[in-house]
Amino acid sequence: MKLCILLVLGTLFVLIAGMPPVSRDYNHRCRCLQVESRIIPPDSLRSIKLFPEGPHCPETEIIAGLKSGTKICLNPQSSWVKKLVHFVLEKQQHQKGVSLPKNQP
Repeated sequence: MKLCILLVLGTLFVLIAGMPPVSRDYNHRCRCLQVESRIIPPDSLRSIKLFPEGPHCPETEIIAGLKSGTKICLNPQSSWVKKLVHFVLEKQQHQKGVSLPKNQP
C-alpha cells in the first residue's frame, strides 16, 4: 500500500514538474488576431508591451494601451511601429546606461 502511494505521488511530481509555467501572462496562442497599421498619435498612447515570438506565437506581438483604456495590436512590420519600438528600447537602454546602435530601425 505504501509503495502504491509513493508511486502515485512520484508520478504526480513528475507530471507537475514537466508542465509549462501557469500564470496570468502565459498564453498558448497569439494574443493579436488583427493588427493595426495606421499611425496612433503619441499623446494617446499609455503603454507599449512587446511579446517576442516564441512557442505561444510565431510572430512578435506589440500591444499598445491607449489612454481611453482600449488595447490595440500594432503591426510590427509597419515602419512607424519599428521606430516606436526602437525609441522605447533606446529609452530603456539609456536608463540602464547602454545605447543601441543608430542604424537599427
